[in-house]
Amino acid sequence: MWEFWRRHKRKVYVSVGVCGGGYILYKFYDAYNKRISQLERQLAEEQENDERLKAQMQMHFENIQRIANTMTLPHTMLYLSSRVAEELDLLHLTDKLIRGKGGQSNTLTPSEKLELWDRLKILSFTRLVLSIWAMTAVSLYIRIQVNILGRHLYIDTARDLGGFQPEDADLIDQTDEQQFLASADFLSSQRMPILVSNMQAAATQVLRGKQLRDIFNASVLDETIMQILNMFMSMGSPHHWVDYLMPEDIRFHRSPESSAADITKLDQLMLETRSVLSSSEFGNILEMSLRKVVEGVMEDMKGNGNLPLAKLLPRVAQISPLLLEEPSRNRFTQIIQNIPQVEVFFTLLYTNMSTS
Repeated sequence: MWEFWRRHKRKVYVSVGVCGGGYILYKFYDAYNKRISQLERQLAEEQENDERLKAQMQMHFENIQRIANTMTLPHTMLYLSSRVAEELDLLHLTDKLIRGKGGQSNTLTPSEKLELWDRLKILSFTRLVLSIWAMTAVSLYIRIQVNILGRHLYIDTARDLGGFQPEDADLIDQTDEQQFLASADFLSSQRMPILVSNMQAAATQVLRGKQLRDIFNASVLDETIMQILNMFMSMGSPHHWVDYLMPEDIRFHRSPESSAADITKLDQLMLETRSVLSSSEFGNILEMSLRKVVEGVMEDMKGNGNLPLAKLLPRVAQISPLLLEEPSRNRFTQIIQNIPQVEVFFTLLYTNMSTS
């Protein structure tokens, strides 16, 4: 036995070493495989969570759009419609023209009739183009609001549920939300007179050379509407539309370097909204939407071509209220929503990505 051990002990040591080394390599390989499997499971779980998060964000985004269309926009459009009707009431002009026809006690002189017709011409186009611009700008503004608000609420809720919300976090409360959404009525409640004045000035300049007997076809009408819009849009400073839609407040012009403690959640929402409205991307979306709405107006005006301007004015006046109907009956707000670039713009805004 000892002789066998003496003669073969080297082989035995080598065999044991090989077996031990193989066992160690096997353990390393087994641990490596387990680690790989664990990483693959983690990756699969992360991918599943990402997909779930994307699905939740998409669902929340769609809900936000529905809120804008069924709750926020109807209220604002109703108020806007009433204010436009108040500021640009044409009935007193048409009544005077009817009462002033020959054979009645209060017959108008030719010069008085001409003056009334000229005022009716200016105010009819002012009301039409103002309705186009106001409906388009306000509907876009509201969607900016609800997308910014919706994103903040979603992030706050997700952080709270995940336990990542700091104890001193400044969350959006109901008062902030109500005050923020209430700013959608700023144009109707505060800026309507100046909007009417500036739009009327643009209409007066464009229509100055157009006589009541001039023949208007679809091309001339389309050109006239766009000229008034372009004239109005060129007035004032760049991005002047912001001043019609939002209140001027020193808090909303704070620099990005301002202390976070100095800016409330409501300030932050308003700052983000003003930043979006002031962007060149929004300017492009506004112009594109206005063009599409004018195309929709021209479709509704079919059959009214080759008419003297005087006979076209009643139809111009009649279409203005249709632009400000509540959203469920308003095909013009739907035209804006269906523009592909508008859909992309608000998707990127909701996800807080660049809209360039």
